[in-house]
Amino acid sequence: MTYDFAPLFRTAIGFDRLARLADTAASAVAPSYPPYNIEKTGEDTYQLTVAVAGFSQDNLEITVQDNTLVVAGRQPEGAAKAEVLYRGIAGRAFERRFVLADHIVVEGADLKNGLLHVGLKRVVPEALKPRRITVGSGTPVIANDAKVIEAKAA
Repeated sequence: MTYDFAPLFRTAIGFDRLARLADTAASAVAPSYPPYNIEKTGEDTYQLTVAVAGFSQDNLEITVQDNTLVVAGRQPEGAAKAEVLYRGIAGRAFERRFVLADHIVVEGADLKNGLLHVGLKRVVPEALKPRRITVGSGTPVIANDAKVIEAKAA
């Protein structure tokens, strides 16, 4: 399945990343292990919950690079291996990648009862927030280094 983004590109600038993300999402087969939830917990806050049964804090690694959150789990080498009669709990290494929107920051992570909770928040810089411009009356505002030339009309 392909998407035609030509109408979007006629009126928008800089959304080529969106087209690449849509193509990647449509063509990639997402891994199903480990299961996870993404919850919106507030106006600008989110929580990612990953089921990581059998992993300790030392076996988990969370990194953020280039708007990508990577959650990886590695089993310790040399762990005691018992004879397993039935394996219903997966204990394999994993790596899950989540693409973060612009201005999303990771606030922290917590491991509790086999669930890894990662707190995320949208932090928009002051320069990008809407601001109100007051309209004055009287003399126009001129830059400090601008020169004004006055002449008498004939």
